Amino acid sequence: MSGVIISPSILSADFANLERDIKRVEKAGADWLHIDVMDGHFVPNITIGVPVVKSIKQVTTLPLDVHLMIENPEKYIEPFANAGADILTFHYEAVDNIEGIISLIKAFGIKAGMSIKPKTDAEEILQYLSLLDLVLVMTVEPGFGGQKFMQKCAEKIPVIKRNAPDDLIIQVDGGINAQTARICTEYGANSLVAGNYIYKSENIDLAVKSLRN
Repeated sequence: MSGVIISPSILSADFANLERDIKRVEKAGADWLHIDVMDGHFVPNITIGVPVVKSIKQVTTLPLDVHLMIENPEKYIEPFANAGADILTFHYEAVDNIEGIISLIKAFGIKAGMSIKPKTDAEEILQYLSLLDLVLVMTVEPGFGGQKFMQKCAEKIPVIKRNAPDDLIIQVDGGINAQTARICTEYGANSLVAGNYIYKSENIDLAVKSLRN
């Protein structure tokens, strides 16, 4: 895989003008659209659900990169897959039957991702890397946008990279800007999620380009 996949997080978009803000990042050259689904239990925030994902699918051609920050994600794989998710990422810390959930996601013909929170060591997930399409390393505590990047979390990336198949997507989310993006890509990340840095920028085109470069 060549290049870095840029996946703007709509968590930082204007929800009253969501289609407009999706079109803005689409025009700026984003590769995917990152959609954070939070349930108020696994993380202390509530965002959006299946109907919104279904509506988003109707207004963009970008692949939908859906991050399930929820308890019991296995209950929601089918609804989100049917709503149009192209990638479904669940949390390692939220499940018991990891291999079962990966298989369930892939049964719908979409990419399977797994995310780890800041306190989870990379070594805990190495045995699953060959089964996954994507690993998401959180560099903030999941739940809210606009938090400060935790470099110690990014240091998990080389550990994952050394043990991963060549085609594994290593994604990073949390406090990503031009400076922290460089740190992550130098460590071996090949996909970046950014919310505030893109959507709060005066020039979205330049913000997306700065992450890619």
